[in-house]
Amino acid sequence: MSNIVAIVGRPNVGKSTFFNRLIKERQAIMDDQSGVTRDRHYGYAYWTEQYFTVVDTGGYVVGSEDVFEGAIREQVEIAMDEADVILFMVDSMTGLTDLDKDFANVVRKSKKPVFLVVNKAETRDREMAAAEFYELGLGEPYTVSSQTGNGTGDLLDDVVKHFKTPGVEDPDAGIPKISILGRPNVGKSSFLNVLTGTERSIVTDIAGTTRDAINTRYKAYGKDFILVDTAGIRRKARVKEAIEFYSTLRSVKAMEESDVVIVMIDASAKGLEAQDLHIIGMAHKAKKGIVIMMNKWDLVEKDSKTSDKIRKEMIERLAPMDYMPIIFGSVHEKQRIFQVMEKATEVYENKSKKITTSKLNEVMQVEIEKYPPPAHRGKHIKIKYMIQLPTPSPTFVFFCNHPKYIKESYVRYLENRMRENFGFEGVAITIFFREK
Repeated sequence: MSNIVAIVGRPNVGKSTFFNRLIKERQAIMDDQSGVTRDRHYGYAYWTEQYFTVVDTGGYVVGSEDVFEGAIREQVEIAMDEADVILFMVDSMTGLTDLDKDFANVVRKSKKPVFLVVNKAETRDREMAAAEFYELGLGEPYTVSSQTGNGTGDLLDDVVKHFKTPGVEDPDAGIPKISILGRPNVGKSSFLNVLTGTERSIVTDIAGTTRDAINTRYKAYGKDFILVDTAGIRRKARVKEAIEFYSTLRSVKAMEESDVVIVMIDASAKGLEAQDLHIIGMAHKAKKGIVIMMNKWDLVEKDSKTSDKIRKEMIERLAPMDYMPIIFGSVHEKQRIFQVMEKATEVYENKSKKITTSKLNEVMQVEIEKYPPPAHRGKHIKIKYMIQLPTPSPTFVFFCNHPKYIKESYVRYLENRMRENFGFEGVAITIFFREK
């Protein structure tokens, strides 16, 4: 990526609000509670014919009681290292603090262009009060309001002067997106970190560590992907805090925007729980490719038959959503994690697979002759031909004389025969019937 702008500062100065304003979306979660943002969060912005990437970061703090303090500082430092321009944000309402002064020393070490951004300057008095921030030695302060947008244009006019190229409108356009879903604390962030070989997401034993959906570029098997780490999805009845509610919304949105989802399940717990089925059901309903990873398999007492037994039980519970691959592995022990990605790649290819009309009819007419549709009240049903529609997921239309009399059990038969002949592992197949 090029033209990267990192927004940094102490907690609760309005970084996420400003980030959302620049990218013109409500991507980052905002709350009056400090420490809401933890991981690095990326978005894309445009100003005067210049495209650039914006990075939202957690609040930089030293000596707090926040168990995430050290990990957040590390994420902020990584963002500054990769940035072309740094926006050091402070708060005109609170005024200059000792933490601002300490962090200014950290920012100066970066040797990058730094803009001192004084936020929450909605009134003339607050604009005048911004003069105290000259003490930081970072040049003239830019007074802005994340809420209203005041002052943003003047700031961006000067920021884009440091870009060496016009940038790319959306560096992720056309790249397959794979999201990692699951209940809290099943190992989603650890999985992403092991795959990328970096501490991309903060990992702790505390459920709910990840809050925003975290996008990461990843290359495997000769292809580029966007991996999306998401917050854990719990049952609605257990979601009591606003932050967790919005985290869940971001996770669902990430799933809806993905091509394939990897649903992680804690094999050391109770196995496939009702909430796991709910998450899988959401992905199935959205016509996403699905791979199931039974994580923490190293913690399970087992013999040579355990995985087959559990797989059979899971398939029975998943029916009729029993078309997805199930892989038993361990992120901690790095067992089969790359096999999961290889399978996710296959599922993505299955999702976009196209069958020619001639091949489809040649194969499926034989299957239909073996087992024709059952007659309905003496009316014989004849399927004449079929086509695949140009849709994002495999969708087929079967033309017949009495479409309304086709029974669900026969639709299931046709789906199973299509999977046997054409694959489509991990992908929902949609079949319509039309009169001809």
